[in-house]
Amino acid sequence: MRTLICGSIAYDNIMVFQGRFKDQILPDQIHILNVAFLVPQLRREFGGCAGNIAYNLKHLGGEPVIMATVGEDAQPYRYRLERIGLERTHVREVPDTLTAQAFITTDLDDNQITAFHPGAMNHSHLNSVGETRGVRLAIVAPDGREGMLQHARELAEAGIPYMFDPGQGLPMFSGEELLAFVERASYVAVNSYEGKMLQDRTGLSLERIAAKVEALIVTHGAEGSSIYTRGERIDVPSVKPEGIVDPTGCGDAYRAGLLYGIAAGMDWRATGQIASVMGSLKIATRGGQNHELSRERIASVYRSAFGASPW
Repeated sequence: MRTLICGSIAYDNIMVFQGRFKDQILPDQIHILNVAFLVPQLRREFGGCAGNIAYNLKHLGGEPVIMATVGEDAQPYRYRLERIGLERTHVREVPDTLTAQAFITTDLDDNQITAFHPGAMNHSHLNSVGETRGVRLAIVAPDGREGMLQHARELAEAGIPYMFDPGQGLPMFSGEELLAFVERASYVAVNSYEGKMLQDRTGLSLERIAAKVEALIVTHGAEGSSIYTRGERIDVPSVKPEGIVDPTGCGDAYRAGLLYGIAAGMDWRATGQIASVMGSLKIATRGGQNHELSRERIASVYRSAFGASPW
């Protein structure tokens, strides 16, 4: 099933400072802060919600179609998408912009200082769902504010069921706007913190939000996830990973599992379980798209965790 992935494409620039921020910052001089950190380690990773979700869904055997905006520096990312075999028809280059990117500096205590440049992501509304063909399922993941609003509206008008995944973009929207997303969506996926914020802004409980959609999925990190559907709550345990290396992109891997399960017609427990497996496989590797995946490996981990085959 062709699944439209509306969201960001980004570069993650990850730097490691071989010291501690607290030793470089004078508390009594914080009002004139002027510091520089030597970062001998630097990694540039391919990221962004749309890129990460599509990467995982492709390896599951799905048919992801990315809809995103990139800048004039996107050629390495375009080459990567081509090499993986991901469709690039709706990856639009916006002139005179840079691709969205995060600059993350981590010290020896795992404290982080992050700067994020949205760049071309701010122009995501230039893409239209009406330009796509054969799409039967979609996700509206974190992206430019106007693009998220527009794509949700267009999907609803086209009668295409979609998953609303506000992620870190949730604070951009008012309670009224969030409620409109929910009422148009078929599925909503949030982590527990986002779920609390969604309740606060809309004034609705999780149960009332769940009543408006086919399923509300709430992840709880290492504690697993809960799926609210048809008045029932299905609790799915997390899958023990080979190692805990980097949580970056785990939520995106999990959402790829959800989309695959929905497209394959799995029941909600099995859908949550395949999503849990995907998150586990991701967390054992640095970066959002460096974990090696195959349907055989995914099936093996699924069988070990749940005692059955996913397909």
